[in-house]
Amino acid sequence: MANKAIKYRLYPTTEQSIMFAKTFGCCRKVYNLMLSDKLEAYKSTGKFPMVTPAKYKTEYPFLKEVDSLALANVQLNLQAAFRNCFSRDRKKKNGFPKFKSAKHSRRSYTTNNQHGTVSLSDKSIRLPKIGAVKAVIHRRPGDEWHIKSATVSQESDGKYYASVLFEFADPVNTYVADMTNAIGLDYASDGLYVDSNGSIGSNHKYYRESQKKLAKAQRRLSRKQGSLKNETKSNNYMKQLRKVNRIHRHIANQRLDNLHKKSTEIANQYDVVCVESLNMKSMSNKGFGNGKATLDNGYGMFLSMLEYKLSDRNKYLIKADKWFPSSQICHCCGTLHPEMKDLHIRTIRCDCGLTMNRDQNAAINILTEGLRMLAEKA
Repeated sequence: MANKAIKYRLYPTTEQSIMFAKTFGCCRKVYNLMLSDKLEAYKSTGKFPMVTPAKYKTEYPFLKEVDSLALANVQLNLQAAFRNCFSRDRKKKNGFPKFKSAKHSRRSYTTNNQHGTVSLSDKSIRLPKIGAVKAVIHRRPGDEWHIKSATVSQESDGKYYASVLFEFADPVNTYVADMTNAIGLDYASDGLYVDSNGSIGSNHKYYRESQKKLAKAQRRLSRKQGSLKNETKSNNYMKQLRKVNRIHRHIANQRLDNLHKKSTEIANQYDVVCVESLNMKSMSNKGFGNGKATLDNGYGMFLSMLEYKLSDRNKYLIKADKWFPSSQICHCCGTLHPEMKDLHIRTIRCDCGLTMNRDQNAAINILTEGLRMLAEKA
């Protein structure tokens, strides 16, 4: 069985918005109560006991007003947090579980579908204890798709979304990839990527384009009553804060839209895509001097999109080793040029007569290395 989630925009009424806020708050409250009880029990017994949300409903009657499955999922999330904390796998270590803040924690909850409690219609999504919520159903699921769960969230700009998880049988994909229809991509801070054909991915710098507008809105926010740490938040402060959050969300949506379009275009056009395995977090630090451009590109998100889109189409994404010297090798004769470690040198010149942009030369080398790795796997 395969799973796929579709995110829908919700338009709740005032009463439904209040119910969403209650559910967010109750989930946070139960999480903090369970974590507190676990810590207190550990101090006396040396073990973390199993706690459930049911034990708190007598002391806190308002917990009965919200969806019980949402509270049950909070328990599972806390158990997963403890497992990841003590896991030997370094990739899963996220530190010890922390208490959720009422001001800064993410507003979301997950509920499961039991006998049709979560369902979709033409213009709404039905949720437990909420009822039918108006929604934009921009994409219809398949006839054989079954709803497993729904995650309701509220973003910083105040908009509501429901991410509905579907389960369906694995489709039989008979497409056979053409290994000669391949392309290599080299990361470029100015333009997302440069491919082996010499094309540049995108020249948009969405954060920089909206930076002046954002700075102006943030200056206005700093002058409102409530900007200081222990100061009461005024209505004008909250209104201006929503404006700042809307600008941030607009920048993120622009970047996400561009990355989806570029990744879909490549996944439809090519059967084999070869890239470098880069640590984008390390590349964005101050040592390289272009951290803002690196983060604004969203190259890591772009590779994640490429990976699942190519996999759905029965195509290949090959990642070359991060230590592969793609920029230092002449793709014509194979001569190594150590001087190309200097990022200020933008053109490679070889004794064999090659004169080319360093990024395109690197993309060709990545393509050659990727095809070699694919041939070894086959």
